[in-house]
Amino acid sequence: MRGWILIALIGGVIYYFATETDKLDEPIAAVESVFNDTEKKLKSMTGTKITRKEERIPTIPSEVIERLTAKELTELKSVFTDNESVSAFKDEYCGFGLTHPAISKQNLQFICDKI
Repeated sequence: MRGWILIALIGGVIYYFATETDKLDEPIAAVESVFNDTEKKLKSMTGTKITRKEERIPTIPSEVIERLTAKELTELKSVFTDNESVSAFKDEYCGFGLTHPAISKQNLQFICDKI
């Protein structure tokens, strides 16, 4: 039990130093520069480029899929193509009293609650 408390205290101290102070800024920058240098060396040696996928493709929650009709599901699939279209859908249809031409009011409220 003491070991877990000690680990929690160490984690709390590291979190405090990383977020509230600038004590860990130099070590973090040093580690990032090592990664960047390694990436540059790998690219120059092999001619390959490391690509990072930063954006997660949005998915429709399974509870929503089970509840919708085929017409509503095809309409919703057209919305879930990228993060911008999902946020535009939220802005346009998720609110008090708003309706969608193809999705029922109850299902629209359920979708807005889940995304």
